[in-house]
Amino acid sequence: MSRSEEFEDLRPLLFSIAYRILGSVSEAEDAVQDTWLRWEASATTPDSARAYLSAAVTRISINVLNSARMRREAYVGPWFPEPLLEDPYQEPERSAELADSVSMAALLLLERLSPLERAAFVLREVFGFDFPEIASAVGRSEAACRQLAVRARRHMDEGRPRFEADGNQRDELAARFFDALADGDVNGLRELLAADVSLVGDSGGKGPQFAERIVGAHNVTRVLAALGGAFARVGGVVEPHQLNGQPGGIFRDRDGKVVNTWTLDILDGQIQTIRSVINPEKLGHVGLVADPWEVLRDAQLARKDSASSPTPDADHHLTPEPEQQEPS
Repeated sequence: MSRSEEFEDLRPLLFSIAYRILGSVSEAEDAVQDTWLRWEASATTPDSARAYLSAAVTRISINVLNSARMRREAYVGPWFPEPLLEDPYQEPERSAELADSVSMAALLLLERLSPLERAAFVLREVFGFDFPEIASAVGRSEAACRQLAVRARRHMDEGRPRFEADGNQRDELAARFFDALADGDVNGLRELLAADVSLVGDSGGKGPQFAERIVGAHNVTRVLAALGGAFARVGGVVEPHQLNGQPGGIFRDRDGKVVNTWTLDILDGQIQTIRSVINPEKLGHVGLVADPWEVLRDAQLARKDSASSPTPDADHHLTPEPEQQEPS
C-alpha cells in the first residue's frame, strides 16, 4: 500500500480526533491537511502509520487549540462547536458511544479541560489508544498521561450529559417537534418540551441572537411558535438532520441557503436543550450560507403583515442589533 493510500485509509480517524480536540470542522480539516504534508515530507517509515499519524494530528491540534482558546475567551456570546453533519470514523459496535462523544454537550464539557487533558481523554476514552501512544502524541511521560486521563475523566464524569438511550425514540420525538414547529402548533410544541427547557444560540455577534438565554416551556414555546411561523411565511424550510450524533435540523431560506442549525438534547421523552448555531463563519461546510439579518428582517415584516401570528409579542426576544448579545 502506498503512503497516500495509507493516509486516506486513516483520514476518517485523523479528522475525528482533530474535531473532538478542536470543536471546529474547518480547523480539524486544516490539521489533517498539515498532517498529510508532514507525512509526505517525512523520510522515515514508522512501524505503525496509525500511531504516527494520530500522534502528528494530535500535536497539531493541541497547538491550534492553545491559540484558539484565547479567541474563544473574547468570543461574543455563547460559543458552540461547529455543527458536524457526519462523523467519518465509524465502529458499528461502538456507534452510540462515538455519537455521544461528539454531541454538543460533550464537546462543551471538553472545553473545560486543558488542551493536554482534552487530547489524553479523546485518545484514551474515545479511541482506545494505549498510554505509550498517548505519551508520544502529547509529549509527556506515560505516568503523566495517566494522570491527565484520570483528571479528564473525573471532570467529564461530573458533568457527563445524559441522553435518551433509544435512538428511535429520540428521532421520533424530534420529527414530531419539527412538524409542530412548521405547523405553528403551540400545544404540540409545549408537550414536547421539558419544564425547564432552555433555548440558546451562538451568533458570535455576526447574526441575530436571542436577547437572553430563554428558559422554561412557556417562554420557549412562545418564541418557537412565533419564529417558526414567520420563517415559513418567507419561504424558509427546516430540514431535519442528525447533527453531532444527535437529532437536529438545518434551517434554509427560500433559496436553499443555510440560515442556522439546531441540535436537540432529549431525555425522558422531552427536549431539554435547544442549541442554535447561527454564526455564518461556522456554517460554510454545511452549504451556501444565507444573510441571517436579511432573513430576520423578512420574517419580522411577514409577522407584521400577518394578523394570524399566534404570539405577536415574541419579537422582543431577539436583538435588533448584533452588539446586543446573550452574556456568556
